[in-house]
Amino acid sequence: MAVHLTPTELAREIGMERRDVIEKCMELGVPIFQGRIDRTLFEATLAEQPTQPSVSA
Repeated sequence: MAVHLTPTELAREIGMERRDVIEKCMELGVPIFQGRIDRTLFEATLAEQPTQPSVSA
């Protein structure tokens, strides 16, 4: 299993949209180096993020 994936490959493997993967990388500070993302770093950083409570209006 590859560890460094393109945004498209990573999105396909974890069930997200490519655009969402890139947005999360920018938001969480996960580097995209030469068009590749470290899958383990991305998943670990994503898992550390607290879930945001739903807002009831």
